[in-house]
Amino acid sequence: MSAAAAGTAPVRVASLGQQPGWQYRLLHDRPEHTLIWLTRGQGRATVEGLRRGLGPHNALFIPAGTLFALEPGLQSLGLVLHSPVGGDLWPGAPWHLRIREGAAQAELTALLDAMMREQSQQRGHLAQALGAHASLVSVWLHRQGEAAPQDDGKPNAARRLMRLYACALSAGFRSDRGVSDYAAALGVTPTHLTRTARAACDRTAATMLAERKLHEAQRLLAQPDPPVNRIAESLGFHSAPYFTRFIRSHTGHSPTEIRRGRHGARPGLRH
Repeated sequence: MSAAAAGTAPVRVASLGQQPGWQYRLLHDRPEHTLIWLTRGQGRATVEGLRRGLGPHNALFIPAGTLFALEPGLQSLGLVLHSPVGGDLWPGAPWHLRIREGAAQAELTALLDAMMREQSQQRGHLAQALGAHASLVSVWLHRQGEAAPQDDGKPNAARRLMRLYACALSAGFRSDRGVSDYAAALGVTPTHLTRTARAACDRTAATMLAERKLHEAQRLLAQPDPPVNRIAESLGFHSAPYFTRFIRSHTGHSPTEIRRGRHGARPGLRH
């Protein structure tokens, strides 16, 4: 699992529109489990290097440490649940469920709405209450997974390669390795890896690597520390000026401007 964030965050639920666009639109992995519940509209998600379409009443579960990005449509509504790892019933692999029964849809919405109310009221024993609700959500997920087939597609060589590359990015994005290094480790040519990535998720292999680095840079720049040069070093950049050029080319702004809260990354990168 990538050390994408320090420590373990508590259980929390947010609406899709509450977080800055880069938080979900850029490829990244998290130290906690993520459940996306789309209640209205369309969207797309890239999970383990594979892009898939999302529609109303789709539940997408992403285990901790899994590389993913979410691109909700302009009219999309939904909720996102994050739950820490440990002592739970969450699945060990990504699940994509299309929930067609109204009762099941209402049940999950009610559970997540109850968690939102708990967060807003800030009553005593909040962590325990949210943890109990999260356990109920994980039970709901397993019941629905047993009742309906998962929409994960058929495995093939391209899908296996993308999953391996996504896993390698999560583990090694902080290094100075480039696409050619990852391709060599996977036993393919950079051209083949790039062609496969573009077909699987409409991104080049280089774009996938850049998105993962940019997400971590954005996360660190949202905090007062560490200094920009330390961030650059931690992400495999050999100099702060090179890091600054990287950030400016993808966001239009310098790391310092982003840290001051005046600007954020564009929703995605050019492929």
